[in-house]
Amino acid sequence: MMDTLSLFPTEDGSFTFWSETFQETFHSSHGAKHEAKAKFVNPAKIAERARTQTQLNILDVCYGLGYNTAAAIACLLAISESNGDRTANLAIIALENNLEVPQKAIAAGLVDIWQPAIVKILQTAAETQIVKSETLSLQLLIGDARQTINQVPKKWADAIFLDPFSPPHCPQLWTVEFIQLLANCLKSDGCLVTYSSSAAVRTAMLTAGLQIGAIAPIGRKSPSTIAAFAPIALPPISETEAAFLKTRAAIPYRDRTLQGSASEIIKLRKAEQSNSELAPSSSLRKTLKGEVLNL
Repeated sequence: MMDTLSLFPTEDGSFTFWSETFQETFHSSHGAKHEAKAKFVNPAKIAERARTQTQLNILDVCYGLGYNTAAAIACLLAISESNGDRTANLAIIALENNLEVPQKAIAAGLVDIWQPAIVKILQTAAETQIVKSETLSLQLLIGDARQTINQVPKKWADAIFLDPFSPPHCPQLWTVEFIQLLANCLKSDGCLVTYSSSAAVRTAMLTAGLQIGAIAPIGRKSPSTIAAFAPIALPPISETEAAFLKTRAAIPYRDRTLQGSASEIIKLRKAEQSNSELAPSSSLRKTLKGEVLNL
């Protein structure tokens, strides 16, 4: 997959890429390194799991520059270095469509924000797509995630990091069908975390048998989302967020063949929305705006 990538500085001093193909950055302007920890590693309770389990499995969907994987590895190293405790052995399976992204991140020195041991791991992954040591296994699967996910064992992941480009730009990885494949890979006590709070995405999670919760906003107004199987307790979504799940905005993206193009998936959803009896989300937004003005 060819893409024109350009450097984009973020507020924590780290850099990310701007994708010409998707017309988005790989991370928010708030801070690429900070975002990996705050939006993925912390909500998934990677540190807590590493202290209480002998084996920790992470599925990193849309590996990109490798920052989410790096943040997870850094979390375990910090535990080990701070008190000498042995943490869980870590296995990561990462899905990425474009091998040029991690390779260019290495070439541009973007991964040098991490400690040398982690930089070496990311370099090896970009070069050979596999890293193995006594305590770490990292496998980078290149290709369309809708197909490469079939190489991930069922009920394998303690945590899933779901980090594609936004639903309007990359709907292929936010569909009911793909979210179901992710749910199939999740352990009964595992969790899925993503930056998106899209009602359509949350509906797809609910359809896959997951319950949803909210993660406090990091670098933006909207919260992120955590999903897991019941009866795991999750921080609740707000009444306003719940209200959007009853509007046309909550009609999910669908890709029944798992081969649809972005334009096909978006067209199908728009058709379903136009035929829906649900209220448009614009009506709810007007109501909410009116309530604010009347306060």
